[in-house]
Amino acid sequence: MKKKYIVALIDIEREELKAYVNKGTNKAYKIKHAHILLKSDTNGPGWTDKQIAEAFSCHHKTVYNVRRRFVEKGLSGALDRSKREHPPTPRKLDGEAEARLIALSCSEPPEGFGRWSLRLLASELVRLEIVESICPETVRQTLKKTRSNRILWHNG
Repeated sequence: MKKKYIVALIDIEREELKAYVNKGTNKAYKIKHAHILLKSDTNGPGWTDKQIAEAFSCHHKTVYNVRRRFVEKGLSGALDRSKREHPPTPRKLDGEAEARLIALSCSEPPEGFGRWSLRLLASELVRLEIVESICPETVRQTLKKTRSNRILWHNG
């Protein structure tokens, strides 16, 4: 099968990759990606994807992806991992919901309670239909992020 993404390193890139590998102070995946680029260089060894995958204990798709990113994004794009465009799960609280949570935590707790707890805040957010469901940990992280934490009292 003919390669779609062909790596042809110039002398400057090759020297930079060799220095990257020999230095040994970079992250392991970056060093592995540098090795992959060096071995897949058509002006150098020109190994096949299968040979490279066996030599560096990785999947042949990893080799393919590194070569593709080198051709499309350049050297830095091939060495670094790609960033996610969207988080794996959407945020439960947007800006308006966060503001309502903070306002709720600063208000008086319901009758029969001395102060707001995380569970009480979470159940109140659901009861007020601000969110469909939320766990107390999300409430804690949101309040910690905003530094508006009136529900925890620290004993000096």
